[in-house]
Amino acid sequence: MALSVGAVGCGAFGKHFIELIRDHPEVDRIALCDLDADKLASCAKKFGIEECYPSLDDLLKTDIDAVMIFTQPWLHAPQAIAAMETGKHAYTAVPIIALSDGDEMLEWCDRVVEAAGRTGQLYMMGETTCYRAESIFCRRKAAAGEFGHFAYSEGHYLHDISHNLKNVAMWRWGAQWNDSKRGGIPMHYPTHSTGGIIDITGAHMTHVSAMGYAMPDEDWHLPDTTSGNIYGDMIGLYRMSDGSVARIAEMRRIGTPCQETFRLYGTEGAFERNFSGATWLTKKTQEPVDLGEVADPLPEALSANKGGHGGSHAYLVHEFVSACLEERQPRVNAWQAARFLAPGVMAYKSVQRDGELLAVPDWGDAPE
Repeated sequence: MALSVGAVGCGAFGKHFIELIRDHPEVDRIALCDLDADKLASCAKKFGIEECYPSLDDLLKTDIDAVMIFTQPWLHAPQAIAAMETGKHAYTAVPIIALSDGDEMLEWCDRVVEAAGRTGQLYMMGETTCYRAESIFCRRKAAAGEFGHFAYSEGHYLHDISHNLKNVAMWRWGAQWNDSKRGGIPMHYPTHSTGGIIDITGAHMTHVSAMGYAMPDEDWHLPDTTSGNIYGDMIGLYRMSDGSVARIAEMRRIGTPCQETFRLYGTEGAFERNFSGATWLTKKTQEPVDLGEVADPLPEALSANKGGHGGSHAYLVHEFVSACLEERQPRVNAWQAARFLAPGVMAYKSVQRDGELLAVPDWGDAPE
């Protein structure tokens, strides 16, 4: 049994995945889809793919099994729902997000979870943090009970605006770009910092109190933009469902190289990661961890070049293909994706209310 997959979006990000999809040994058919005829033709030629469609609607009329969506982020939720409504499994490259309205983002979570539950189709969000080497290492330690009880965790996404984020924003909007599109809300894209913690501990955020930092002479996060957000950095303190405490930091004004990672502290062991490396700690020892030696099995065709974001891309493709063929929920399914996202939405609401403690909504566990 093999899977047929449609890759939707042949832009800069989608190109990173098309070759991995094509080369997966359990994918026997791949189709491409893009509104831009030139991008579609160029990508088809580059990767030697003949089956192409000029729109998602056209692709969804076919008998393709599943779609992997790499379009603009604000399109992902409605496009995933459309795919599931037509009997296709759906993968989106980034979280369920809207442009600036947190309530709308929570509504999209409702709709994606409802569509996945009602249609019986699988939904997966491609959260890269869950497949970085540190996540693989910590999952093994957690499964072996070596953390003991989780007590405290920290997740952070350090990505200064100067590290290409302005160009990415302008590129995404294209001809629609104007100064009102500047800014954005860091906590509305929290999954690089929440994902690893939730995935490894098996717990989720239940309450949050958060604060924001507004840089003097700020020229990007401004009140006259679409989002109206003035804070380049946001930090939230969370209660977790297992009784532990977590701190999440989304930083867009930060004097460091880019990094998305976490630290986990249990009653028996702990994991720390910083720019100089990773360490496993116990009450009496500290041992350096060579993350370059940490990997989970992959098909041979995908293992030589795992792609970007810490080599996570190949794992993302493999997990989606495997989940579809095995008819099981993927690791980051619709219910889990909502748990990754909602803590950030509520953190920004708390920032706007001077740190008020707010409950984080939850959609429960995915069905078996």
